[in-house]
Amino acid sequence: MDPGASATLRKRALSVDTAAAIGFGSKAAGGRDGAVAVEEEPVSPTGRLFREPSFRCHIVAVFGLAAPVDVPALRDGVAATLARHPRFCSVQVLDESEKDARPKWVRTAVNLDNHIIVPDLDPAATLADPDRALEDYVSSLSSRPMDQSIPLWELHVLDFPTADAAAAVALRVHHSVGDGVSMLSLFMACTRSAADPDALPSLPPARRRAGPVYAVPRPTAAAGGALLLDALAALAAWVVALLVLAWHTAVDVALFFATAASLLGDARTVLKGEEGTEFRPRRFVNRTLSLDDIKFVKNTMSCTVNDVLLGITSAALSRYYFRKTGESVSKSVTVRSAVLVNLRPTPGIQTLASMMETGKDNGARWGNKIGYMLIPFHLARHDDPIEYVRRAAKVANRKKSSMESIFTFWSGDMVLKLFGIKAAAALCYNMFTHTTLSFSNMVGPTEQVTFCRNPIVYIAPGTYGHPHALTIHYQSYMNTVKLVLSVDESRFPDCHQLLDDFAESLRLIREAASRKSEEAQDGTPIPS
Repeated sequence: MDPGASATLRKRALSVDTAAAIGFGSKAAGGRDGAVAVEEEPVSPTGRLFREPSFRCHIVAVFGLAAPVDVPALRDGVAATLARHPRFCSVQVLDESEKDARPKWVRTAVNLDNHIIVPDLDPAATLADPDRALEDYVSSLSSRPMDQSIPLWELHVLDFPTADAAAAVALRVHHSVGDGVSMLSLFMACTRSAADPDALPSLPPARRRAGPVYAVPRPTAAAGGALLLDALAALAAWVVALLVLAWHTAVDVALFFATAASLLGDARTVLKGEEGTEFRPRRFVNRTLSLDDIKFVKNTMSCTVNDVLLGITSAALSRYYFRKTGESVSKSVTVRSAVLVNLRPTPGIQTLASMMETGKDNGARWGNKIGYMLIPFHLARHDDPIEYVRRAAKVANRKKSSMESIFTFWSGDMVLKLFGIKAAAALCYNMFTHTTLSFSNMVGPTEQVTFCRNPIVYIAPGTYGHPHALTIHYQSYMNTVKLVLSVDESRFPDCHQLLDDFAESLRLIREAASRKSEEAQDGTPIPS
């Protein structure tokens, strides 16, 4: 299906006069007849980065629904939630009269006709192959410019059944509005628990690192020597851990800047994008994986869910690479992924719900505060599929003892302040072009949630606009994990086969973990 021919957006009358909204240094009183208070807030440094031509980054998240869309109810729900969030009712304005002017967020009126879009799709195409029709339309969004004169978000209503859902809505947001974690939390604040329609959903608690706990008993004469030895041992362990942290951080930051300075880069492989890939359209494809299978591997290997996902990714990329190249099975290749780390504490969904109810920020921190980590993926063929998870766990544990993401954010911020946004953009652009792919993993609700009283059956987020030909997203929801690939189709015309590689890799790793578990129960020695 040609999305340009069969997926025509409604014509949208522009009702927002951004020039009238500009009033730097003043705040207008809000009224009841559509007038809104003009409030200003500087666009964050990372938000400014996403305005640069080489980083026209957008978030596209598809939500599968359990029933057809009631558009009037959807409009009412959006008007009472998303449209009241400060970022979703603001435009970016640049006062060109100022020297070295920086963009600011300025409040404006929101006309939902500009944001809730019901495309006129070809009924024959949606009936013949609805899954392809949905995929084509969502993918076409990556080649459609977003109107910069209105708040930078759109909600597309795709009201036809597919294999996974009765209907879908696709939310497209400019990345300068917020990072992926914040955007997911915000959307969750717009939903309610399916079990209790009046209750906000609950997200899993943030994982805390386990650390040593030293009990300090009351000193006695007899125990004085033992206490001294324990204190010295604890001090020595702390010093060693601090030295290891400092060393790992120094190495990681040095490698990051060597990459950004074009002194170090990944070899060109079938996974790496060509020059200018950030300007090419993206295709978004997804596959549902079993969270129970992933947790079984996690428990068997005594690791984390993220370790298992990294292992599955390494195995899948290995399968794809060696099939495409036909190279020797003894060869090993290392490619690196840029991982964006949210460093800003994300407001709880209760805080976000209150923010939308009042239309004020309530003191909650919002925006983009992102650091970077470089994660290596070792492409190889292992006789034991579990080996992919073992190696991934080692890499993850190594990265946990490093402050790479904090230092990369800090140093990037310093470059921006000292040399300007162009220099900071060049630094980030070189880092992306000298690595191979992007990777993210986000945790969603463990219970089913509803949006405008319609149960959500899946969540599939994606991004586009950065210089990688392959971006891998994992999104958990209930007892599933949605794998979403955002690809440059000219580089990955067989992206659905790559999805099969991920599904097959999980199957093989799950079977190997099952054998390992059975051997452990039988008392059979297990090779390490």
